[in-house]
Amino acid sequence: MPNKISRAALLVPLLLLSLNALVVVGIASSQDAPSAHWTYEGEEGPGFWDELAPDYALCGTGRAQSPIDITGEQEVNLADLTLNYQPSALNIFNNGHTIQVNYDQGSTLVYNENEYQLVQFHFHHPSEHTINGEAFDMELHLVHRDANGALAVVGVMLREGEVENPAYAPIFGHLPSEAGEPEATDIRVSAGDLLPESHLYYTYSGSLTTPPCTQGVRWLVLETPVEVLAQQLEAFASIFELNARPVQPLNVRDLLYDGSAGE
Repeated sequence: MPNKISRAALLVPLLLLSLNALVVVGIASSQDAPSAHWTYEGEEGPGFWDELAPDYALCGTGRAQSPIDITGEQEVNLADLTLNYQPSALNIFNNGHTIQVNYDQGSTLVYNENEYQLVQFHFHHPSEHTINGEAFDMELHLVHRDANGALAVVGVMLREGEVENPAYAPIFGHLPSEAGEPEATDIRVSAGDLLPESHLYYTYSGSLTTPPCTQGVRWLVLETPVEVLAQQLEAFASIFELNARPVQPLNVRDLLYDGSAGE
């Protein structure tokens, strides 16, 4: 049986990151380039990220890195996630490492009484996190930032299904094959529709999954996957055959599961 711990024990302040430290590729701002070129394979792949630039050192030395294999979690009474997502224009683009959608202002997540603004979402193929050793076809990351610059990322596992999910159709129908700048479209999307009905989640303190692998990121990985069509998975894979960092050691970190959310 999972260990039970009190809610009070969970109210540990998040590590606050400076805004300068958060201006990194694909997470806080799509407009800022990393200090050195990196890839997901070969001599510039994940096993060598820490050697590519001094500010990538945490990719090799950090003890609180992401993603992880989600297993051996402690079941606790976590606070429900409060999501207030508004529709946004489909500001979609290929940033060279993933397909990203910059989200219009005004959508929020409240976790542990702290409010975060949704700034963007993007995809990884296959999933970066695994659950009990199982990888999923893709993973969606919804990236939020609070007033102090701290990040919270909601992870959603995607797997192949037989029924089209209308919320994902506009995104997978407009995947840019070439890297470029974000462009607003007349298409509207709602981040809330991208999530499963159940918001049961796992949580831990981790890092960015791309260089410079900055730590202090609050991860909220939803337990229930969302289904998308095989054609949609194939469309993404034709652009990014592999854009997932391998799982990292948990080390001495709490990995918690919300066994009571929504009850």
